[in-house]
Amino acid sequence: MSAPPDSPRPLDGVRVIELSSEMGAMAGKLLADMGADVILVEPPGGDPTRDYPPFLDDEPGPDRSLFWWHYQTSKRGVTLDLDQDDDRERFRRLVASADVLLECERPGRPADLGIDFPQLAELRPELIMASVTAFGRNSPSRHEQFTDLTLLAGGGPAWSTGYDDHSLPPVRGGGNQGYNTACHYAVMSILTALLHREVSGRGQHIDVSAYAANNVTTEMASYTWLVQQGTVQRQTGRHAMEQPSLPSQLACADGRWVTTGFPPRHPRELRWLYDWIVELGAEVEFPEAIFLKQGAERSEPLDIQLIGEDDEVTAIFSASREGLVLVASKVSAYEFFERTQKAGISTGVIYSPEEALQDDQFQARGFPVEVHHPELDRSFTYPGAPYKFGRTPWRITRRAPRLGEHQHEVFADLEPAPAD
Repeated sequence: MSAPPDSPRPLDGVRVIELSSEMGAMAGKLLADMGADVILVEPPGGDPTRDYPPFLDDEPGPDRSLFWWHYQTSKRGVTLDLDQDDDRERFRRLVASADVLLECERPGRPADLGIDFPQLAELRPELIMASVTAFGRNSPSRHEQFTDLTLLAGGGPAWSTGYDDHSLPPVRGGGNQGYNTACHYAVMSILTALLHREVSGRGQHIDVSAYAANNVTTEMASYTWLVQQGTVQRQTGRHAMEQPSLPSQLACADGRWVTTGFPPRHPRELRWLYDWIVELGAEVEFPEAIFLKQGAERSEPLDIQLIGEDDEVTAIFSASREGLVLVASKVSAYEFFERTQKAGISTGVIYSPEEALQDDQFQARGFPVEVHHPELDRSFTYPGAPYKFGRTPWRITRRAPRLGEHQHEVFADLEPAPAD
């Protein structure tokens, strides 16, 4: 049973100070939407991503960047000029009230400003500080230039992303995927550090390398190279592997496409596929259905390691795959998706983003959420929870902050009392 929407959230009571940056914005968003009081610190002129397209109604202007809206939900916003002594002191007081500091400054800058972990830990020994940089704070490459694209390419994910036709270049994962990968590692590390602090009472400094985070998020590519010096090859809509696998994307009767994942190999799945072919009246045009019946009578699933070596296993597996191709050609993409999912076969319709938000399963899961913008007297559909908790629900509590919007309420309790 789902928890009531007003139930406590996972990070209620945790305060996070986030120094604004494009690289770390997703980490701050994940923490804020999980309930942390994330205070976003921007320079006086505002973070550059406030001016990133696309814009509301395609009209550039202050507080109209949809990029900014997406990455800053549930946060409160203040401005500080960390190059000024007074604002650095205010920043120290702010950190002294916090549990976590999230920063993506260039290596060396926090130390130059006197706001690095050793100095801040003197103010707040329980502080957890997470530093996200391109290559790690102490890497020989720490001062090299970078972008999200170069991290994806250099780290390795881009090599595995693209099409069977290798005359085409690799495809970059969209949506700041390189930065966001680093953010997920930062969030996992922060959550672990919070648990450790509950036991030890101590804070710690976390050093996240975006390059390393991307490198270990290459599925089997990195360890294939490290273990057996093999190089995986990108394939359309399926795992990159050393040896090519069969295509997994199929055209359906309505002209839509589905991705099929791994074909049926358990006896019950093979029986289900055979029965579907019979229901469609297609067994006459598919003589290989006899192998599906044969597989359905087995006591054990197919051992895929025997494909190509054992004639029976090879024939059954081939019939399983070709049977999926056949039924897909006779039904709509959504019917194919629904029936395979109910049978425990992992498949999906190839959707545009708009179609995904309208899908019945996404709707039932509560993925699209409405966020109100009071200054516009309008609500907008946002992507919802990336994961669900049973007792402590995720939710967006407010739209992205306007520049300096929460300056007074954040600092009111932190300013020193006036002298008598």
